[in-house]
Amino acid sequence: MANHSLVAEQFENLEQQIHAGRLGMWIFLATEIMFFGGMFTGYTVYRTMYPAAFAMASQKTSYLLGTINTFVLLTSSLTVVLALHSARLAKRKALITCLVLTILLGFLFLGFKFLEYYQHYRDHLLPGYDFVFDPAFYRQAGLFFCFYFAMTGVHALHMIIGVGLMTFLLILAVRDRIKPEYPGHVDIIGLYWHFVDIIWIFLYPLLYLIDRHS
Repeated sequence: MANHSLVAEQFENLEQQIHAGRLGMWIFLATEIMFFGGMFTGYTVYRTMYPAAFAMASQKTSYLLGTINTFVLLTSSLTVVLALHSARLAKRKALITCLVLTILLGFLFLGFKFLEYYQHYRDHLLPGYDFVFDPAFYRQAGLFFCFYFAMTGVHALHMIIGVGLMTFLLILAVRDRIKPEYPGHVDIIGLYWHFVDIIWIFLYPLLYLIDRHS
C-alpha cells in the first residue's frame, strides 16, 4: 500500500508523482542535448574543414588521463545503478556506500580533469593566453582548443552539479528519508548522472582518439 505522506498535494497518487518526475527530467535532458548538440555540430564542421590541424592539436591532449577518466565515469555509472537497486530493496547501508563511492569518483574525475588543464597551461595551450603552436596550424589549432575547453569545461560544470546532487541524496539517505516505495530522488538524479557520463563517452573519442596516430 502506498505511503500517502510521500505524495505531494498536486498529485493524485505516488505513481503519477513518479511519472511526472521522470518526465520532467527527460524534458530537461532534451534541452541539454540541444545545448551540447550545438557544440558537437560546430566542432564537427570545423574538424572537417581543418582535419590536419585538428589531428595535430588533438595529439596534445592527454590520452592517459582521458582514458582513466572514462573508466572513472563508467564505474560511477555502476555505483549509481547499485545505489538505486539498494534504495528499492531498502538496503540503507549499501545505498549510503554507493552514494559515497559515486561522490568520490566524481571528485576523482574532476581532479584528473583539472590536472590535465594545468598541463595545458604549462604547455602554453590556452587560446588567447600565451598560446604556442606550430605556426602553420596556429589559428586552426587555437580553434580546436577553444572547442576543447568549452566542451570539457561545460561538462565539468555538469559534473560539479552532479556531485552536489549526489551529496543531497547522501544527506537524505543518512537521515533515512529515501523509502523503497519511492526512491524517486535516486532514480531522477541518476538519470542526470548517466546523461553526463554519456556526454563524456562522445567527448572522449572526439577529443582524444580521432586521428590519434595521424
